[in-house]
Amino acid sequence: MKLTELQEKLNQGDDKKTVALAQAADPEVLKAVKTAIEMKLSRFKLFGDIELIRKYADELSLDIHQSDIEIIHTVSNREAAKHAVQNVHDNKADVLMKGNLPTKEVLKQVLNKEYGLRTNRVLSHVSVFDIPNQDRLIYLTDAAMNVTPELDVKAQIIQNAVDVYQNVQSNTPKVAALAAVEVVNPQMKATVDAAALSQMQNRGQITGCMVDGPLAFDNAVSRESAEEKGITSEVAGQADILLVPELETGNALYKSFIYFAGAKVASVISGAAAPIVLTSRSDTHESKLYSMILALLTAFNK
Repeated sequence: MKLTELQEKLNQGDDKKTVALAQAADPEVLKAVKTAIEMKLSRFKLFGDIELIRKYADELSLDIHQSDIEIIHTVSNREAAKHAVQNVHDNKADVLMKGNLPTKEVLKQVLNKEYGLRTNRVLSHVSVFDIPNQDRLIYLTDAAMNVTPELDVKAQIIQNAVDVYQNVQSNTPKVAALAAVEVVNPQMKATVDAAALSQMQNRGQITGCMVDGPLAFDNAVSRESAEEKGITSEVAGQADILLVPELETGNALYKSFIYFAGAKVASVISGAAAPIVLTSRSDTHESKLYSMILALLTAFNK
């Protein structure tokens, strides 16, 4: 499966979902909006400086007066984020998307106790990579939200990733809990947690997937490597979801996939009351579009 196939899974009829876009005054963001409109994927509420939105839209030949676009003028990043989150909270929009503003501005509003989008679940970042020469999409978690998660949080991060996976693919995902080695070493916390997560899945504490670990990266993604090391596992060499032990590892893998492997990527925040697109301001409009489609798939299946 390829990321380009995600759009085929969306219901593109009259039942289109609405994306609340916080701080839409950005050319790359509006490029993604234009493409999504042309593909009839969703409706949009654009929050931000109306004059700047008009300026960039004119440059892109984006018709902002069409029925699928509504612009709500806001005078600051905080106001744009607040109103976008409130619209999702009040069921006036289905997906929250970050535009040209700092991530912390969005998350502050998402975590607001009065009108935010928190649930009793951990919020975690799930990325889906389309890597050249790979026979499957690779899911990576968590590369952006949880810095050094403890065991219970890792279990929730896996569950969030499984939820995203099941919105895209119908088979049971194979989850590799990554570490530097494939044996349990009490001095290496990642290996102890990985083994515990595997057992938690066996006992039904983590559902909808198969979990194995600890597995080093090569043994998680390469069947040849797993066979050479004599690792017998339903996950080894064919992992769909890679659970990293901490954020630094996730961040390095995320950027390596893009810059060294030429991967395309879609990302979403899972665990909130609604899917959240939290791409970097430096991401291309293509990445923003794929992430938007991934979030819309999640919204349709909620």
